[in-house]
Amino acid sequence: MAGRIAFQGELGAYSHQACAQARPGMEVVPCTTFEDVVEMTQSGAVDLGMLAVENSTYGRVADVHSLLPRAGLHIVDEAFVRVHVNLLGVRGAALEDVKEAHGHVVILPQCAGFLKAHGIRGKVSSDNARAAREVAEAGDRSRAALASELAAEIYGLDVLARHIEDQKNNTTRFLVMSRTPDHSRRGGTMITTFTFRVRNIPAALYKALGGFATNGVNMTKLESYMVGGTFTATEFYADIEGHPEDPNVALALEELAYFTTHITILGVYPSDRARG
Repeated sequence: MAGRIAFQGELGAYSHQACAQARPGMEVVPCTTFEDVVEMTQSGAVDLGMLAVENSTYGRVADVHSLLPRAGLHIVDEAFVRVHVNLLGVRGAALEDVKEAHGHVVILPQCAGFLKAHGIRGKVSSDNARAAREVAEAGDRSRAALASELAAEIYGLDVLARHIEDQKNNTTRFLVMSRTPDHSRRGGTMITTFTFRVRNIPAALYKALGGFATNGVNMTKLESYMVGGTFTATEFYADIEGHPEDPNVALALEELAYFTTHITILGVYPSDRARG
């Protein structure tokens, strides 16, 4: 597929890996922040945006979850990327030389056990690939980066230790964002993502969700967000298995609508094979 896809981070980031995996034919465009990814996609500067939303070890990426409902974009795909954390050092360095390892605040807890076992201090960097670039530029054997093997190739670093993540199923989920929706059925199981706000009546959330249970719709995610900086308005973000045109999903959404002030479909897309 021709075109351009934006991601947060520098070349060699795990988001770069996600782009290569999900859209191998597209030109990748690095961005400093998630907001930049959204803005470039909204403006048409790129065709698609790649956003990390949650990690199996660390949990959700809070910035993205709060950004998605107001992004004005549509989810058209998801990608599950197996995150292998590697300790990268300058050429000729050995594991025993390393005193500190630089990585994103999300990546550090994912390999805390390895760092502690080897007496290595974790240092926060704004991006794992940036950490790799800065380690390469510094040329200091005592400094290392926590990043992908792709980053090692790009910045000319040695892999001093491979796959040092504490959890061996460490996986990050990414969403592919577009200016235009694509609700076409592609592949097997479809995922529908939406936000909703319940009416201010007793047991509204319980009643709103009842339709999914009675119609046999599997809800794989439900999260709440405060709206407008107050504690009185709560918005919910949900993932369900199925397509809005499926009879049971249509019935569940119809029942949901009765107990809510609004429902916004963020995307309808095929389930990634790695979802499990």
